Amino acid sequence: MPNTDENRLGGRIARYARVGTAVGGLAARFAGERVLGIPLERDRHAAELRAALGGLKGPLMKVAQLLSTIPDALPREYVQELSQLQADAPSMGWPFVKRRMASELGPTWHKRFRHFEQTAAAAASLGQVHRAIGLDGQTLACKLQYPDMASAVEADLRQLGLIFAIFERTDSAISTKQIQAEIGARLREELDYEREAKHARLYRAMLADTSGVHVPAVVPDLSTRRLLTLEWVEGRKILDFVRDHPDARDELAMNMFRAWYVPFYGYGIIHGDPHLGNYTVRPDRGINLLDFGCIRVFPARFVKGVIDLYDALQTGNQAKAVEAYRTWGFGNPTKELVDVLNIWARFVYAPIMDDRSRRIEETNSGHYGRETAAKVHAELRRVGGVEVPREFVFMDRAAIGLGSVFLHLQAEVNWYRLFQEMIQGFDVDVLHTRQTAALTAQALPLPE
Repeated sequence: MPNTDENRLGGRIARYARVGTAVGGLAARFAGERVLGIPLERDRHAAELRAALGGLKGPLMKVAQLLSTIPDALPREYVQELSQLQADAPSMGWPFVKRRMASELGPTWHKRFRHFEQTAAAAASLGQVHRAIGLDGQTLACKLQYPDMASAVEADLRQLGLIFAIFERTDSAISTKQIQAEIGARLREELDYEREAKHARLYRAMLADTSGVHVPAVVPDLSTRRLLTLEWVEGRKILDFVRDHPDARDELAMNMFRAWYVPFYGYGIIHGDPHLGNYTVRPDRGINLLDFGCIRVFPARFVKGVIDLYDALQTGNQAKAVEAYRTWGFGNPTKELVDVLNIWARFVYAPIMDDRSRRIEETNSGHYGRETAAKVHAELRRVGGVEVPREFVFMDRAAIGLGSVFLHLQAEVNWYRLFQEMIQGFDVDVLHTRQTAALTAQALPLPE
């Protein structure tokens, strides 16, 4: 059987043609605006672009969802439309699934299961999940990657570069070069399910002593580079659970907070895709973590920079803020640029600045961070723009994504105390040692 999963030229060309149809109209309209003075109707075209990308599915849809949560990566009209993209892709049919499973586990793959459900339990942009029962009676979740995803990723990333180039020539105050590089690196990593299996084991180890958080175990004998098998964990969607148990809002928010921040402040590792679909609620109100494809590892000094910036904002220490931004990769920021970056930083840090219970955003905005992002955008244009460093991209995206989860939960929590508990006794050298041991145990690379 020929291998259909390599980054084939034919697969890329076909993908270029299909994706190009979705973005080509934008390029044409942009050219008309510049050469002929024809206004670009962003509202209308943003809706058309969402419709095209939503029908296409695959990696570009995942990228579009991600971009919708990175402040100022795209104009507001596109953020509104792309944020509506759904993660549910059409699932592969049973004959196709059988061929895919045979390519991963061999022609007698079905003998390695007591039962394997033909219909997918969940489908997303890069693969789909089937419920199964192992020979030992354990219920399993088998995530099977769609075919030819490497070609799809490369084709979509190339088109993403075109989209960014168009926006940079119009109104963007942010250079997107590093954003593109970071998105490309993380998306390519997501294709490697062997790496994701290591990430799952890493998270299971990091959160082993954290109450209210559960990470499913990997089943290595039934996992390959394009098939990841985990124990099946029972749970309900977060908002469904909250609807029936409104008193659980604060407890769930605190469990989510620990699930995300214990790995970061303890090991310098973040879950880069904290949206509601990647978590479910257990009957005991604990949180299940379900996806480990998008994981970002930072040097210990970066974590120290996050804490240092918090201290700088609390005390008004400008020099400490400048050094923190340098640590984050902003080079040699000017005073004007630091003042602008601090507008965004104060917004992100606001919930942990005051020792009191509060909602994550007290204005209760339906679009977390939009008003602040617009203000930052205007100020960045005034000071000449900025190139966002790679290290900042997913840290910022994840913080906003997690904030949106808390916003949906409508939780009122003393975030300040949760944060203080998390960083108590922080030592950058201890974190480095702990991180090195954890990554080495899973044969994962150390951060540069």
